[in-house]
Amino acid sequence: MATHENKTRVTILTESYRITGYIDLLPGARVTDFMHESKEFVVVMDAEVCEANAGGRQVLVAPFLDVNRNHIQIVTLL
Repeated sequence: MATHENKTRVTILTESYRITGYIDLLPGARVTDFMHESKEFVVVMDAEVCEANAGGRQVLVAPFLDVNRNHIQIVTLL
């Protein structure tokens, strides 16, 4: 597992999945700005992917995950 000193814990919702992990967001920076500056993919570290439905089963755990930003519906800080 990586160190998370300068990382921000988030949950990302897509139509099918709930992704929880860390993004490289510096202290004081806004998630909105991070998303606007992202290219086609958003990097999520120490990611846990679950089905989006309530109580959805865990699908994947990965140290690194690229999420296509066109599929992201909601991003929230934890």
